[in-house]
Order: sequence, then structure tokens, then C-alpha cells
Amino acid sequence: MNPARMAWKNRATKVLFMVHSKRTVPEDLPHKIPLIFFRSGSGTEPVRDWLKGLDEVERHAIGKDLLRAQWRWPIGMPLCRPMAGGLWEIRTDLPTKRTARVLICHYRGHLVALHAFIKKTRSTPPEELELARKRQKEAEYE
Repeated sequence: MNPARMAWKNRATKVLFMVHSKRTVPEDLPHKIPLIFFRSGSGTEPVRDWLKGLDEVERHAIGKDLLRAQWRWPIGMPLCRPMAGGLWEIRTDLPTKRTARVLICHYRGHLVALHAFIKKTRSTPPEELELARKRQKEAEYE
């Protein structure tokens, strides 16, 4: 066999081996972090149920922001604000001139949607944070 052809065949085999032997995704490529909804002991998913109760345009806006957080995690303001204790607040300005918040945490490689509400005051109400922290503890101990 021609030496030049033999060299080409060896290179092709080497490249083929390299392509098939590398199974991991490089760190610099974007990857989507899975989002799961908190499930209570009774089997309900409060955030999913809350989303289903909203208008379609509002659901779409919140879903779009949750998807952006999944693809760009960790992400900062103005989409996502860190709260104390490992909680994060996904901030969505709805087309209906309301403001929605979804409180999430990052746990075992997943984003967990713990609680969601329509914001009516300038600061996040303490009872909303307390409920999200309670669900965060439940999720971490299961």
C-alpha cells in the first residue's frame, strides 16, 4: 500500500477513535439544568398547580424565564436574585402588568421550583420566603 495512503488511514482511524471515545460534554458548551417541581407529601405540585391557574400569556412569560435560568445557570440580576440560605428568586414582569416570582433552589444538579406567587409589595413577603424554606428543607431531606 502507498505510504501516503497508509498515513491517511491511520489519521482517520485515530480521529474516529477520538470522536467515539469522548462521551462527556465539555464544560464550556452550554447545557440545560433540569427543572423539577417540588412535590408535597400528598403528591401535589403546588408551583405547577399555581402555573396552571394563570392565563396563557402569563404562563408563557414565566416559563420563558424559567427556561432562561435553566440554560444560563448560575445567572444574576435582573432575572434571578439570590436570597439567603440557597434560595433564588426568578423575577418575571408579566404582560398583564403584574409581577410574578418563582422561588427555586439548586439541589443535586437540578433546579427545584419550591414556591411561586404574584408579588404585590416592594419587598418579598416573609411568609412566602418561610414557605419556600420549609419546602427546601423537605426536598433536601427526602
